[in-house]
Amino acid sequence: MVVTELNLEFRFQGQKLRGFSCELTRSPHGVSLETPLSTTCQVTVPILLSGLGMMAAGLVMNAVQHWPVFLEVKDLLTLVPPLVGLKGNLEMTLASRLSTAANTGQIDSPRERHRVISSNLALVQLQATVVGLLAAVAALLLGAVTREEVAVAQVALLCASSVITAFLAAFALGVLMACIVIGARRLGVNPDNIATPIAASLGDLITLSILAVVSSFFYKHTDSWLLAPLVCLGFVALTPLWVVLAKRNPPIARVLKFGWVPIILAMVISSFGGLILSRTLSEQQYRGMAVLTPVICGVGGNLVAIQSSRISTYLHVRSTPGVLPLPMKGSCPRPWATFCSPEINSTSARVLLLLVVPGHLLFFCVIRLVEGPAVASSRTFVLLYLLAGLVQVVVLLYLAEVAVRLTWHRGLDPDDHCIPYLTGLGDLLGTGLLALCFLADWSLAGGAAPGGGSAWTPGPP
Repeated sequence: MVVTELNLEFRFQGQKLRGFSCELTRSPHGVSLETPLSTTCQVTVPILLSGLGMMAAGLVMNAVQHWPVFLEVKDLLTLVPPLVGLKGNLEMTLASRLSTAANTGQIDSPRERHRVISSNLALVQLQATVVGLLAAVAALLLGAVTREEVAVAQVALLCASSVITAFLAAFALGVLMACIVIGARRLGVNPDNIATPIAASLGDLITLSILAVVSSFFYKHTDSWLLAPLVCLGFVALTPLWVVLAKRNPPIARVLKFGWVPIILAMVISSFGGLILSRTLSEQQYRGMAVLTPVICGVGGNLVAIQSSRISTYLHVRSTPGVLPLPMKGSCPRPWATFCSPEINSTSARVLLLLVVPGHLLFFCVIRLVEGPAVASSRTFVLLYLLAGLVQVVVLLYLAEVAVRLTWHRGLDPDDHCIPYLTGLGDLLGTGLLALCFLADWSLAGGAAPGGGSAWTPGPP
């Protein structure tokens, strides 16, 4: 894979051109020109795998919502979208950074690879600990709007469960992302196309499973009132170690200093999606929403993360921060240009958009086969669901184009600043649109329970 660059420098004296210099360079690193077919082939399999992971997460969510700890501590449901969204805030951002480093040849040297990966993993562990704690605080604040008081034991349980879940999930997925990016680089596959979907394929399932197990453990040991606070403080005490390791890499040190705003704001945005989820799951007209929420949020987040990562790599290879390349004139493109122009990023946007309806149909059919009448299946609901997924992805892909251009134009790295916002918005849009689908289907059916039949209610763990 070779990139050829032509650099021209013009010398003026007053208004007159006095000379120019021309430099032709060829770099062994860069982004290959992919055809729509090759992009589709590379993206489809990871998207399908991620869909299986999201369906499994939905089934887990549908089961654990009836566990005693989730029934007793309502704020745990508010925690689900921000914690699951951490894969967008942290792991997908990590995958995008490592993909850019791979495509620009920064991790080809074994010594440099070790330094880049270790500092990135340390940063992710630090961010996971801090954001996990803040997510618990945000869930408590949002829940306090409709409650008069909160038990101290529940506060400790919520904080400890959130921090441990974020930490363990970030560690497992971070190591997986590093292995995938290195393997893709050696196989000659563009990691931008596969790393972020694979992060999502296990991210939701791992996060929900850890949250359910950890919160149930602390719920069973509420008599040991010091256990949860001490465990939480133990994980927080490790943060100085992660800071020291992250500072060994200058680019990561900059992220450590200036990269907190995107992930915190994205967590807040996802928390509002969690508030919608916690207020709807107990209502009859929204029965089945738990199993579909991870799917619609995950598909939108996966596709927009792929597009954002691809555009970011394109800019890193062909330009310098603060300067948009010639094919990307203007920092705010028109919506039609995002999907209808012959430019390479527009081509990938069309490919990703074409995957939405077939992917959602496949995932919905599998969920329906597994869950049966517990999931709405009327033609009206299916059409509304597909329309909601399509609207979500169209909005996100356009916002990705705008966000990456604006971020690059300001001299910032899109790998660190765009994906958290976009996946957070994807969670909020997905949850809100899905709730509207259930409400509209309920209204059009004259108040009949969507899907008919009775929902399956599993027992406690």
